[in-house]
Amino acid sequence: MSLADLVHGYGYLAILVGTLLEGETILVLGGIAAQQGYLALPWVMAAACVGSISGDQIFFYFGRWYGLRFFEGRPRLQRIAGLLQKWLHRHQNWLLAGFRFLYGLRTAAPFVFGASGVGRARFLVFDAIGGIIWSVALAYGGYLAGHALSVFLGRVVHYELEVLLVAATGAGVWLVWRYGH
Repeated sequence: MSLADLVHGYGYLAILVGTLLEGETILVLGGIAAQQGYLALPWVMAAACVGSISGDQIFFYFGRWYGLRFFEGRPRLQRIAGLLQKWLHRHQNWLLAGFRFLYGLRTAAPFVFGASGVGRARFLVFDAIGGIIWSVALAYGGYLAGHALSVFLGRVVHYELEVLLVAATGAGVWLVWRYGH
C-alpha cells in the first residue's frame, strides 16, 4: 500500500481525528493533499470542522462536569484559566468564536468556558462559527501552500545542480562548525 493509497483511504478520517484535539498541522497538510489531488478540499474542510467542533464540545462538557478544580496543582493551566476568564468577561462573543486562533489555548478554552457557566447553546453557536472559519482558512491556506510548493519545486528542477551545490555547501559549513571545534 502506497502513501497515496493511505491518504485516499484514511485522509479524511485522519483530519477528523487530528482536529478533534488540536489539528492545525494536519489541517494544513490536508489542504496540501487536496491541492495535490489526493483529497477534495471541501471534504477536508468539512472533516476538520466536524472534528474541531466535536472536540470543543467534549472539552466544554468536561469543564461543566469537573469545573476549574481540574486545574488545581497545574500552575500553567491555572494561569491560562485565569486569563481566559478575564477575557471571557470582557469579550465573550469574540472569544467564544475565536479562541481556536489563539495558539496554546485551543484545548483549554472550551474546558474553561464550560466551567465558567457559558450557556450551552451560546457556546455551540459561536464555536460552530469559529470552527467553520478556522477550517476553511487553514485548509485553504494549506491548499495555497501546496500550490506555492508545486510552483517552487517545478522551478527548482531547472536548477538541480545549483540547489545541490548550495545544499552541499551548507551541510559542509554546518559539519565544520559542529565538529570542527
